[in-house]
Amino acid sequence: MSTSATTTTRGMSARTSHESTSNTVRNVSELVGRSFLAVLFLLSGLGKIGAYSATAAYMSSVGVPSVLLPVVIATEVLGAIAIILGWQTRVAALLLAGYALLAAVVFHTNFADQIEMIMFLKNVSIAGGFLLLVANGAGPLSLDRRLAS
Repeated sequence: MSTSATTTTRGMSARTSHESTSNTVRNVSELVGRSFLAVLFLLSGLGKIGAYSATAAYMSSVGVPSVLLPVVIATEVLGAIAIILGWQTRVAALLLAGYALLAAVVFHTNFADQIEMIMFLKNVSIAGGFLLLVANGAGPLSLDRRLAS
């Protein structure tokens, strides 16, 4: 093999290796990113189970019927699990984006309180992350991708 052919082969091999590493980083980043977005909702939903009465009372105090608490818990816990597993990701992400925006509007509109304003913006930011999942899907490390194969 000539020197030129060897150099070309090495270049192609290095490029393939770089692309493979890039894909691995991207795939793992998508999985970790999904998990980071979802873990907040998973822990919040589980926390509501442990503090059921206090959560129901808080919901009632802002005009949200406490009878909706089981729906809230199911949305948070099941939605988070679906996002982490990458199952029905676009649907779950759309629901959680709407949920985050609704929670922002209902619970965090006292902008005179800086913490409430930050909580409002946090929810809006989280909704933005979920909308990216709606647009792009869960990625290769997901049940969505496995079930599609």
